[in-house]
Amino acid sequence: MTTAVAAPFRFFSLQVVRTRRLGPSLVRVTFAGDDLRAFHSDGRDQSLSLFLPHPGRPEPVVPVELGDGWWQGWRELPDDVRAVMRSYTLRALRRDADGDTVEVDIDFVLHGVEPGAAVPAGPASRWADGATTGDRVLVLGPAVADNRAIRFRPPEDTDLVLVWADETALPAASAILETLSAGTRARVWLEVHHAGDIQDLATEADAEITWLVRGEGAPLALDAIRDARLPSAERPYAWIAGESGRVKELRRHLVRERGIDKRRVTFVGYWREGLTEEQLRERGE
Repeated sequence: MTTAVAAPFRFFSLQVVRTRRLGPSLVRVTFAGDDLRAFHSDGRDQSLSLFLPHPGRPEPVVPVELGDGWWQGWRELPDDVRAVMRSYTLRALRRDADGDTVEVDIDFVLHGVEPGAAVPAGPASRWADGATTGDRVLVLGPAVADNRAIRFRPPEDTDLVLVWADETALPAASAILETLSAGTRARVWLEVHHAGDIQDLATEADAEITWLVRGEGAPLALDAIRDARLPSAERPYAWIAGESGRVKELRRHLVRERGIDKRRVTFVGYWREGLTEEQLRERGE
């Protein structure tokens, strides 16, 4: 069932078709479904809302039949029924010969799923760690390729692209790199917890990629970027995404210390250390 919400977004009913472990902390889940014929995105850092079944339930419960009123209806569902909602970015989509979307990939960060973990896994990590073929989810995603949930928008005159992402924003950063044209100069810092999470990334850009592995004593993101010698540029553009506190620090550095026009810095807090997504939502963040 597909129910229109507020164009250009709508609900898509999907099923898991396969999973692939990318590293100690990362797993890629591939979804398919007839609804995907109407799924369109220009990619880059396309964000979407993923609804997972409440633990113990076979499929997510979201009152999509309420149309634009689904949000209030979802909030009013009992705690042991209401689907788990999490924000993710699209890693990739694949189309058939007719141009219809047939599969989408979403990469999940696994926190706390290992035995004896100091902090227990959240519902999305637990779900992704155990996802199997046929598992059902709902996605509130784009029906229009160029939509407001794409934030990476460098001005046409950009002569240097700067990117920082932690593992939660790594799928978006990877997709961004794939869209950069040949000759585009880019400096990229990608932060992960394990060396095994480092990936081979495809890009035609003239990109220098630096991996920061926290588990191996890499410098803090702010220190690494502050110490970096950047190519000369008159019109740089920066995209930084990940933990909110680090994002704010990096934005301040780029604007105040590097002198980059704040209008040319896109910054997105994907999560906040010490708070769940439910807590952030309650606080209106």
